[in-house]
Amino acid sequence: MGSRFDITVTAKDSAEGNKNIDLAVAEISRIEDLISSWNPNSQTSEINRNAGKNPVKVSYELYNLIERAISLSTLTDGAFDISYASMDKIWVFDGSVTQMPNTADIQSSVVKVGFQNIVLDSKNSTVFLKEEGMKIGFGAIGKGYAADKAKALLIEKGVTAGIINASGDMNTWGRQSNGEPWKVAITNPMDKNKVFALLPITQGAVVTSGDYEKFVTLDGKRYSHIIDPRTGFPSTGIISVTVFAPKAELADALATSVFVMGKEVGLNRINQMPQIECIIIDDQGNISTSEHIEIEKL
Repeated sequence: MGSRFDITVTAKDSAEGNKNIDLAVAEISRIEDLISSWNPNSQTSEINRNAGKNPVKVSYELYNLIERAISLSTLTDGAFDISYASMDKIWVFDGSVTQMPNTADIQSSVVKVGFQNIVLDSKNSTVFLKEEGMKIGFGAIGKGYAADKAKALLIEKGVTAGIINASGDMNTWGRQSNGEPWKVAITNPMDKNKVFALLPITQGAVVTSGDYEKFVTLDGKRYSHIIDPRTGFPSTGIISVTVFAPKAELADALATSVFVMGKEVGLNRINQMPQIECIIIDDQGNISTSEHIEIEKL
């Protein structure tokens, strides 16, 4: 998935710990083989190759993942959309962009994006992309899903506690061997070398999306590398979103979505969802939180 995974488990000895970590790595690799659009042999690649042509029969697991992704798209008014992979790549965040891309080019870049054009057939377990040239990708949900599946497998095998860190998508269960809860540090987006807050997490996932490493400033306005799949324009106004949820898959998708929806709409949506909380830091350094969260600042 192009991401670093760090796996920590509690165990009676290193042999048992390493055996369980190997199980988690194998499960993450299995998920990658299923969802990677870079792997030409994956079911996801087969769906993309048949866009506008034929429905593709997929595994029950992939079908359900796509079905949940479409539900999230509906929930977020399209701010989250796995068909974002259809976008033309016209934005570059390596410092080389000095002026706004042409508006017509931006608008045309999202012509083939639209979760409404993903057709599911539950009876036959098929997925069909209506438009030729459409693509789906799991960049905003795949790491979290893989972490969830690895966690579930380890719990099934009797591992009582651990952390799976999927490039910053943190998924925890149980407590440290000393009885203390796992603590997750949140990067200070105004200074990425410092920690903004430390939060105890005993069961669930925490995911942070930030633009402090990838952004561009044009005419005095800061544009994030997180693109709104509905418009083709980068999101603005927010530099960091941290979401807490029971599953990393959901936290992963919502962190990106809140970035796109903006502070007011994002907080409103989060506050309507049970067991979900978030912290938002805007481009002025102001901190906003959902209704049931307390921050232990450092």
